Amino acid sequence: MLIDHWPLIGLRVISPRLELRLPTEDELAEVADLAARGIHPPHARPFLFPWGELPPAERARHVAQMHWRRLGRWTPQEWALNLVAFHEGRPVGIQDVRAKEFGIRREVVSGSWIGLEHQGRGFGTEMRAAMLHLLFAELGGQFATSLSFTDNLSSLAVSRKLGYREDGIERDVLDGQVVQSLRLRLSREDWARHAQTPVAVTGLTDGCRELLGIAG
Repeated sequence: MLIDHWPLIGLRVISPRLELRLPTEDELAEVADLAARGIHPPHARPFLFPWGELPPAERARHVAQMHWRRLGRWTPQEWALNLVAFHEGRPVGIQDVRAKEFGIRREVVSGSWIGLEHQGRGFGTEMRAAMLHLLFAELGGQFATSLSFTDNLSSLAVSRKLGYREDGIERDVLDGQVVQSLRLRLSREDWARHAQTPVAVTGLTDGCRELLGIAG
């Protein structure tokens, strides 16, 4: 069975309203359809690579290709886990978590998006809280980081609610203009002080830990 070779497909992170996990191929098509219907209002630009502004078919294809690309490039030394958030069995968005040398550094950076039709319901906070529980309570993580444009108030509000602290700025170029992002960092200790969302994790086997670089 495929799970014998890729045990992460059995990983489940469960919060009160959501289940975060890798999708099946048919579910990936649903996620792509969700992205095609919109991920942010017109003229909003929350991502450095503005894939949300692509035509719907290209936007859907980007989501599928990103999923496959990250799995295909996976090593225990550098990985990116795209967890689809399901509500009542249907996808509402993606919470990703990425790491380099996690077994040594115990640090990740995360990002997320939610389908436009599901925004405003608190799913962004719950998705991130579920991911943070996986990181700190189950994987022995020490730090989580996040980047948001300084005008992305909703993303910054989620980070601050969950206990992140400002950790400097980064300057990039988007469409020929400088854009500034706020870097935020959450320590294990600050997470423990702010964690309120009950989360359960199943399927985190020794095989999963090996793929994540923390075997033994």
